[in-house]
Amino acid sequence: MSLFFGPKQHNNAKHADAPNFVRFKLALAVVSLLVAFFISTVFDALKYRSEETLGGFFWTLLSDSTPEERITIVAIDEESLSQVGPWPWPRETMAKLSDQLAAYGASMQLFDVVFPEEKPGDALFANRLSNNNAVIAQVPVLDNGYSVRSGVLSGALDKARCQLPIPATQNYLANAAPYKAIPKGHITPIIDADGQIRKQPPLICIDGEVYPSLALQSLLHSLQQGSDKSVANVAIEAGSGLLSSEWKLSIGTYFGLNIPLDHQGNMRISYKQAPEAFQVVSAAKVLDGTAPKALLEGSWALIGATAFGLGDVVPTPYNGIAPGVELQARLISSLIDGAVPYTPAISKYILILEGLLATLVLFALGYRSHRSSAYSLPIATILLPLSVISVHAYLMSFDVWIGWFNVAVYSLTLGLLFTLFEHAVIRDERHRILGHLSSYLPKTVAQRLMRSVPTGAIEAYRSDLVVMSADLRNFSAYEESRSPEEAAALLHCFFVKATEIVESHGGQIEEYTGDAVLSSWSTQSSNQATSQAVDAANELQRAMQEILPTRAPKGLEPLALGIGIERGPTLIGSIGPAHRRTHTLLGDTVTIALRIQEMTQDLAQPVLVGECAARDLSGNVLVSQGSFLLDGLRTPHVLFALNTSFIENEQSTREHPNTIRIVKTG
Repeated sequence: MSLFFGPKQHNNAKHADAPNFVRFKLALAVVSLLVAFFISTVFDALKYRSEETLGGFFWTLLSDSTPEERITIVAIDEESLSQVGPWPWPRETMAKLSDQLAAYGASMQLFDVVFPEEKPGDALFANRLSNNNAVIAQVPVLDNGYSVRSGVLSGALDKARCQLPIPATQNYLANAAPYKAIPKGHITPIIDADGQIRKQPPLICIDGEVYPSLALQSLLHSLQQGSDKSVANVAIEAGSGLLSSEWKLSIGTYFGLNIPLDHQGNMRISYKQAPEAFQVVSAAKVLDGTAPKALLEGSWALIGATAFGLGDVVPTPYNGIAPGVELQARLISSLIDGAVPYTPAISKYILILEGLLATLVLFALGYRSHRSSAYSLPIATILLPLSVISVHAYLMSFDVWIGWFNVAVYSLTLGLLFTLFEHAVIRDERHRILGHLSSYLPKTVAQRLMRSVPTGAIEAYRSDLVVMSADLRNFSAYEESRSPEEAAALLHCFFVKATEIVESHGGQIEEYTGDAVLSSWSTQSSNQATSQAVDAANELQRAMQEILPTRAPKGLEPLALGIGIERGPTLIGSIGPAHRRTHTLLGDTVTIALRIQEMTQDLAQPVLVGECAARDLSGNVLVSQGSFLLDGLRTPHVLFALNTSFIENEQSTREHPNTIRIVKTG
């Protein structure tokens, strides 16, 4: 029985394949994880730059323009150079600037300037710096490609020791000897490959001693004012707890303040504050006494160059040529507020959780119907990386930097693979559905149905066709005397052979009706349509002689094949309600072909051709059978039988061209 009817089909085939789909998608998740790991490892620079660039962009979107009233930048700008003179200014001028700031009431003076050469007036300037509560800069050089040891290095922290992760160097640019007693802080940044400055080490080790940054020294110097402690207790240790950074720098006298550091001992510069949040006053106005007192009284005066010609400019997320003194202002502001951006230990667990959630979302969307998944998965593929980036941007507002690249690449890769998989499944299903439709309908009709939506309207068009109706005569009686399986096997063989022969001769099967086959040839696609139909009819007759039983059951007429052929205009299309359509051929041509096929038994001819189709054939091929009034029709029709002798000779000539042809008539 399985030979004829095939294996039993299950309605829950989709659910039966679900475990295989799940296993395959798990494999895709593993592949996506490996891809993300490979990209983040091999293209680490790309990962770093992508995260930093987008992070800087978010800082500009979330920028805070609230005025920073604790710090005032005293700018050595173009106006100052124009009024005072070219840089460097005489030491007497610098001493006057320091005195003026003190007169304005600045609580501390922070010079983002190095004085490496001894010049006249150094003693005077150094004395003013000491009296006016000032801190000056020095520059340890972390780039091993430079070898420089200039000036007198000073300002080391007595209670700090060189240890990991504090960066170390042997090179530096320090101040001249007269400034040795002045508190100092380094202004050495970490310059990334794109020229941006995003981090600075608060401590640098030189010759076994630890030197603080200008921002950190400013904080320490402020703490020492009014305190009996000469040096604040600074310690660096590994972070502990999920909310802690990898390393932290603590200042014991500042209420247990912890400065978060990364694995290289650097603190991240916050760009949360907009550039306009920092108050700026020209050094020229301070020198001539026209600066607003409210900007300087009680504030920390940060003196640095902003003039473009002095070269102290750096790119930031806000501007490609921001003054370097602005970075020092950002560092100082972050330390005062205890708001240094950092990556907590819990960040890796957050990223893992984001990856798991992305996986679950994609699995859930992929488990839905394939049509729904085809639309929802591409959307999720775009939205999931954006969601990961949004979480990163949101946490940045709390000075938490968790990163996004790895999870975004993973979710994007997994989404793309899931989408491709679903589309592959849909294409496979579409191919199988088209195959099934083509087995029930003409292929052109099946392809048209795959591209359209169901409708309840008549969808039909006219076409000139050659129609052939082939029917197994006496099959009903045969079926009555045989088991259904045996009758179905015979009918199956007939349909298979008829389809094979018709299609090999350029025709197509329109429908199987009971024990009959209706096929057609388009005269628009071939000018030999009628000849092709006749050839198919003859070959089908010969093939069925080998298939049909040679001996009829007792009391029954033998099985035979009758074929009727006619040509004419035909209506081709689909009719019926939207939920139950049927493909059909309608028109007089179809009716005449069916009636001609019925006449084959009365005229004892296996193949009969109608008069319209006969016009396409030569006279030697056909033999007239006379005019007949077909059942149900009102107009007589002339029918023709095939001249089998002529056709056999024609076929023999095509197979053996050198054979002399003898035509038998009558």
